[in-house]
Amino acid sequence: MKFLTGLKQSKGGRPAVLALVLLLQASAAVFFVANILNEWSEDGPGAQLWMQTLVTLALILGVILGAMELRRALDHQQDQDATIAKASGEMHSVIQRQFDAWALSRAERDVAYLALKGLDVAEIAQARQAAPGTVRAQLSAIYAKAGISGRAQFAAHFVEDLLAEGLPGDQSL
Repeated sequence: MKFLTGLKQSKGGRPAVLALVLLLQASAAVFFVANILNEWSEDGPGAQLWMQTLVTLALILGVILGAMELRRALDHQQDQDATIAKASGEMHSVIQRQFDAWALSRAERDVAYLALKGLDVAEIAQARQAAPGTVRAQLSAIYAKAGISGRAQFAAHFVEDLLAEGLPGDQSL
C-alpha cells in the first residue's frame, strides 16, 4: 500500500491515525461489496440493493480520495522536512563564515555555537568540561571580536539576517 509509506518517518501520530481510519473504511467497503455481490446473486436487483450499491460506491470513493489526500499530506510533510534540513545546513554555513570573519578560535567557536543554541554559562561549562570563569572569558572575547556588547546582540546578529526579508508590514526598523 503505497500511501502507507512514509508513516514511520512522520512526526506525530496524526498520519498513522488517518491511515488506520482509512484501513477501517477500506475493510468496511470490502465487506459491503461482498454483501452486495451475495445479495445481488441471491435476490437480484431491488431498490434497497441499488441504494446499498450507491452508498458502497460513495464509501469506496471516500477511501480513494482519503488515500490520495493522505499521500499528498505525507509528501508535503517530507518537502517541509527537506526544506528545514536545507535551511538548517545553510544557517550553519552562515554561522561558520561569520565565525571565520571574526577569527574565532576553535574553543571560541564551540562556546559561541553553544551560546547560540541557548545554553547558559553553567551549561556551556559543563558541556565543555571547563570552568564557568573560562566560559565567561571566552564569551567576552567573542563579543569583543564581534563588536557587540552581550548575548542578546550576539544572537540578534544572526536572527537579523533571517528577518531581513519577508517581514509583514516591514517598516525598515
